Amino acid sequence: MLKAGDAAPSFKLAADGGRSFDSSSLKGRRYLLYFYPKDNTPGCTREACGFRDAMPAFDRLGVPVFGVSADKAAAHDRFALKHGLNFPLLADPDHELLEAYGVWVEKSLYGRKYFGVLRCTYLIGSDGNIEKVWEKVSPDAHAAEVRDYLAGTVPKAKAKKVAAR
Repeated sequence: MLKAGDAAPSFKLAADGGRSFDSSSLKGRRYLLYFYPKDNTPGCTREACGFRDAMPAFDRLGVPVFGVSADKAAAHDRFALKHGLNFPLLADPDHELLEAYGVWVEKSLYGRKYFGVLRCTYLIGSDGNIEKVWEKVSPDAHAAEVRDYLAGTVPKAKAKKVAAR
């Protein structure tokens, strides 16, 4: 898994709506890549809707948001349409970007091992390096947590918890 300070891997991926995105078009800008396991699952839907609802703040801050999963673009189309998502969902069915970021990992459920996407988020700085990493995020509060970081506002309870470490 990549860490803050590492160079962000480049990408060119298909997205929902017949679009494609190339990281070179984001050169000189901050942007957010949030990796999630699967379209239309409960946690992933709550996380996506959180980012959807927070998009006006991300737009004001000038930070584009991209959701990334191993789903194909057609699945992203259905997911985005069903939930009115207002940001691109990048399709990585070949796991190229997922592996480059180290988020295509072995998981275990009820003793069964399988590979899947680790739910985490990367903020890429305008210099092309990873500025911040959120690991093991909670789908329900994550968009607000990222928004607060970008806006420079951290809730007091959270600030005290961070200061105590």
